[in-house]
Amino acid sequence: MKFTSFLAPVAAVAMVAAPAPAAVQQAPTIDQVERHISATSTMTANFTQTDGKGRSLSGTLSMKRPGKVRFDYGKNANMLMVGDGKRLYFLDYEVKQKSSWKISESPLAALLDNNPDLSRIARIVPSDDSRVVIVRARDSRRPEFGTLILAFTKRASAPGGLQLEGWTAIDAQNKRTAVRLDNQRYNVGIPDSKFTFVDPEK
Repeated sequence: MKFTSFLAPVAAVAMVAAPAPAAVQQAPTIDQVERHISATSTMTANFTQTDGKGRSLSGTLSMKRPGKVRFDYGKNANMLMVGDGKRLYFLDYEVKQKSSWKISESPLAALLDNNPDLSRIARIVPSDDSRVVIVRARDSRRPEFGTLILAFTKRASAPGGLQLEGWTAIDAQNKRTAVRLDNQRYNVGIPDSKFTFVDPEK
């Protein structure tokens, strides 16, 4: 497939997870991706996160639209990332620091928005494999928010006929973080208490 090198790991996962091709495959559209996001009220998954230096961390992901997300790196990790519906927090318990920014100003806004409208900021990236859908989302009016490149596979049982396999987030400093997913479960019950945290600064 013709993807840029930083997306290759996530794209490879999408290819492995893709179902057998149907006799006729329709070209993917941004509308189909919006339908998937709109039909996904919650999602849980295992994730592996890899930074630009090849360092990896694994954990569990919980997501609840609009705006709630939790990357749990496990009991032995001294950090946590949580979105409470309005802001995204990165918590470093080792140095007792907390960083935060508006979810609407992060690349993950494309997945967490209550009313996804990707037509202005996103486009389908051509793929040689009709089972794989790659979407590049970037707001040209606000480039400081970064870029999100999403990888889906076509799966009839998933919301909107797509299953999210992972993404690559690129921030304004061109730092890249790739996230691969597995064991995805859609529209399961997740309590709001999942998106709270202990403040490391207290």
